Amino acid sequence: MSDSGGAHGQHGRNGSIRGAAQGTATVPLSVLDLVTVGAGSTAHASLRTSVAISRLAESRGYHRHWVAEHHSMPGVASSSPAVILAHLAAHTSRIRLGSGGVMLPNHAPLAIAEQFGTLEALAPGRIDLGLGRAPGTDGRTAAALRGAGRLDEAADDFPRQLVELTRFLDDDFPDGHPYARVHAVPGPVQGPAGRPPLWLLGSSGFSARLAGELGLPFAYAHHFSAAGTLPALDLYRQSFRPSAVLDAPYAVIGVSALAADSDAEARAQVLTGALSMLRLRTGRPGLVPTPQEAAAYPFSPGEREFVNGWLANIVHGTPDEVRTGLDDLAKRTGADELMLTANAHGGAARLRSYELVADAYDMPVQASTAD
Repeated sequence: MSDSGGAHGQHGRNGSIRGAAQGTATVPLSVLDLVTVGAGSTAHASLRTSVAISRLAESRGYHRHWVAEHHSMPGVASSSPAVILAHLAAHTSRIRLGSGGVMLPNHAPLAIAEQFGTLEALAPGRIDLGLGRAPGTDGRTAAALRGAGRLDEAADDFPRQLVELTRFLDDDFPDGHPYARVHAVPGPVQGPAGRPPLWLLGSSGFSARLAGELGLPFAYAHHFSAAGTLPALDLYRQSFRPSAVLDAPYAVIGVSALAADSDAEARAQVLTGALSMLRLRTGRPGLVPTPQEAAAYPFSPGEREFVNGWLANIVHGTPDEVRTGLDDLAKRTGADELMLTANAHGGAARLRSYELVADAYDMPVQASTAD
C-alpha cells in the first residue's frame, strides 16, 4: 500500500469522490441515514423508509446516501451497514451508497474488505467505504462486539487496521507477509476490479490529521460535535498531502437538518430527536418519542439547557430557512459537501424534509432506472 491509501483502488485523483452541486445549491448535498425507529413503529418500517429516502435522493440529485453503524440503541436500526447498503443498491441505480461509517475497531479488516468487495461487485462504482475509530455504542456493547481483551487497544490500533484493510482491498501484501496468500473475495485476485474509495470519519483531530497525511477525503460529525468542526477541518487542510487519490482536500460535514411546511412542525419534529439524545446521554436509550410525548415531557432546568444546546446546532424550519442555514454553514466552514441527517420520529417527516430541501434548491427531478 502506498501512503496515499491505494491509487488504483480509489479510482485515481478525485474520481468517485468529488460531487457536483445540483440546482442552486452551492455545494453537493447528500444523505446521512441513521435508520431511526420511532415509538409505535418497527425496524421493518424504518428500513422501508430508508429505501424510499434513497430513491427520492437519487431522483433529486443528492450525491450519496450513507448509513451509520450503531449498536444496542433501540432508536436506530443500523447495526449492519453492509446489509442495508446491499438492499439500497437493489432499489437504486445511480446514487452513491456508503458507510458513514463502519467502525473499523469493531471488525476484522478482512471481514470489512470482503463485505465491501461484495458491495462493489453488486453496484460497481457506486460504493464508498467510510471508516471510524469510535465504537458506535457504549463500552459494554463494544466489549461484546470486540471481545473484552481488545477493548482498550482497538482505537489506538486504528492506523494499523487501516493499512491492513487497504492491503486486503488491493490484494498487495508483500511476499513474506503472513497474509500474502490470504485474499479478500470478491477482489483483485479474481481479476481486474475496482474498489470503494476510502474515507476517514471523525469528531476529533485524530482522524482529521490522519486523513490529511494520507491524502484521503474526510467527513466530520458536525451533527453531534459542532464545537470541534472548524478546528478539525483546519487541521485536515493543514495536514493534507496530495496523493494519488486527491490533489486537494475534500471535506464533508454531517449536518442535522429538518425542513417542514411550517416552523411549528419543524420544531415539534426536532424536539423528538433532542429528547431521544437526552435519554441516550443519560443512560436511558429508547425508541424515538412521538412529537406529543416530547412536547409534554417535563424537562428539568438542566435537561432544558442540554436540549436547547442540542437544538441550536440543528438547521430546521421552513424550506427557505433551512436553505439559508445550510448556505451559511457551508460558507462558514468551507465544507465541500453537506451530508444531511433528518432526525424525526416518523419516516414521513424525514422523507418530506429531503423533498422540501431539494425543492428549496430547485434540484432537478430525474427518473429512476432501478427496478
